Amino acid sequence: MDHSHREVDTYRDTWVRYLGYANEVGEAFRALVPVGLVWVSYGVSTAYVTADAADKGKKAAAAHGEKPGKVARIGVAVVDTFVWQALASVIIPGFTINRVCAGSLWLLGRTTKLPLPIRKWTTTAIGLSTIPIIITPIDRSVDFLLDCTLRKLYEAHDNTDTKKSS
Repeated sequence: MDHSHREVDTYRDTWVRYLGYANEVGEAFRALVPVGLVWVSYGVSTAYVTADAADKGKKAAAAHGEKPGKVARIGVAVVDTFVWQALASVIIPGFTINRVCAGSLWLLGRTTKLPLPIRKWTTTAIGLSTIPIIITPIDRSVDFLLDCTLRKLYEAHDNTDTKKSS
């Protein structure tokens, strides 16, 4: 029997996580809805990203207590979460779905005689079905990107703080 209890992260372990994918859904429907609704979907995703970053900053503050370096730890938690979520939940998947849909609409227009409404609905279906396929590769790629760039700066800062306090 496993007695370990991992705290549930509202922004990663519950239905709230799907708010981060709102812009991909908006992009998939771009051919069918007014562009303003697509921008609303980006607003929902951006609100999700911002709320997750604020939550991680709050948790870092609580975990760090009154130890030296608290502000830096909070900053790292907020920046890392915001950058990761912005790339993995909004920017890269939004661009990807946008291009998949634009490409499929163009290709359907060039290779079929389907009426435009059918091509638009087909494009939307292709976009929606692409979302689950792209999530894991994008998440892993963003982890790799941040591990090779931004997170190295955090490590350098931690090493500098350690040397100063010794």
